[in-house]
Amino acid sequence: MSVNAYILIQTEVGKAAAVAQEIGALDGVTNAEDVTGPYDVIVRAEADTVDELGKLVVAKVQGVAGITRTLTCPVVHL
Repeated sequence: MSVNAYILIQTEVGKAAAVAQEIGALDGVTNAEDVTGPYDVIVRAEADTVDELGKLVVAKVQGVAGITRTLTCPVVHL
């Protein structure tokens, strides 16, 4: 069973569309859209384990230029 999460991203001014486009091309990202509100980009991601999800966020997502902050929200099934 895979681990799914939403990653909420704040970007530098004017960078949301470029960040969403670049992140959308990463392996493990199923959807990336620029939005309005307190966050600039919302990403849906999946990985085989929580550790792999963490590596995706830290090593790949946070490495994209223009990102100032991320918040990862794992999906739970209650």
